[in-house]
Amino acid sequence: MTPDLHAVADPEAEAPAFRMRGLSLGYDDRTVVREVDLDIPHGCTTVLIGANGCGKTTLLKGLSRQLKPLAGTLEADGRGVRQWHSRQYARSVSLLPQSPVVPEGLTVAELVERGRHPHRRWWGAPSPDDDAAVARAMELTELTALAGRPVEELSGGQRQRAWIALTLAQQARTMLLDEPTSYLDLAHQVDLLDMLRGLEHPEGPGRATVVAVLHELNLAARVADRLVAMAAGRIVAVGPPAEVLTPELLAEVFGLRADVVPDPVGGRPVVLPRGRAREGAHPAPSTGTPVPTPAAGTRPAAETVRNLS
Repeated sequence: MTPDLHAVADPEAEAPAFRMRGLSLGYDDRTVVREVDLDIPHGCTTVLIGANGCGKTTLLKGLSRQLKPLAGTLEADGRGVRQWHSRQYARSVSLLPQSPVVPEGLTVAELVERGRHPHRRWWGAPSPDDDAAVARAMELTELTALAGRPVEELSGGQRQRAWIALTLAQQARTMLLDEPTSYLDLAHQVDLLDMLRGLEHPEGPGRATVVAVLHELNLAARVADRLVAMAAGRIVAVGPPAEVLTPELLAEVFGLRADVVPDPVGGRPVVLPRGRAREGAHPAPSTGTPVPTPAAGTRPAAETVRNLS
């Protein structure tokens, strides 16, 4: 059963971080993301997965207002994204792009401090709140000892952590992260994702909202509350990792033959690749133990969306 994404919302319920209806995005005359209907709730970690070129980065660019919709509507916290003042939006939504360009001559602390620009006037000196936010961001990313080092002298992984620290220092309610673990070693990947999952809302109780693109499916399953699987610019499935990561979906989205088994400790699904799926062939059932039914509080199986065709 396909969920009714257009049902009348509870007027007392909080608006989602983002609401998309018939959203299409692209570049000039080329449409990349097509007719997306999706709500991204506050207070959870949503991870976008899919093969290269399926539209994940383009969707993040739309959410961050770098791209205007070609069709459909896009709301942030119940307001059209174009109704926000730029500075106000930057206080609410932060973006870590795939390959940010580092300005020459900046130290780590100076780069991280740039995350505070939406919170003060251009000519204003950093406030004690700014200094505290920068110090906290560098502490969370293990960069305090490197605060005075020029960014161009950092390793790829250290530089990635510096950009993540900038994003944290911005203290936006919603963080958009495009492949935030791409240059990190495995230990720092795990540390970062665990930190993001436990990050608190900067202005109130509860967790911060994180929307991330990840290619490592087992890390995505480990950190995500909800997975959004994309193929050919469309949403293929939405739901908890245990419902989305199935052999059938992996064949459809990635062209991959794989088993999916539960992690013996946490019960989260673990993907075991077996090879390329043959074109037109149906994936064999997983040979592993079936993934357990998600615990209470997760979204029901009916949330899986199948609109690729």
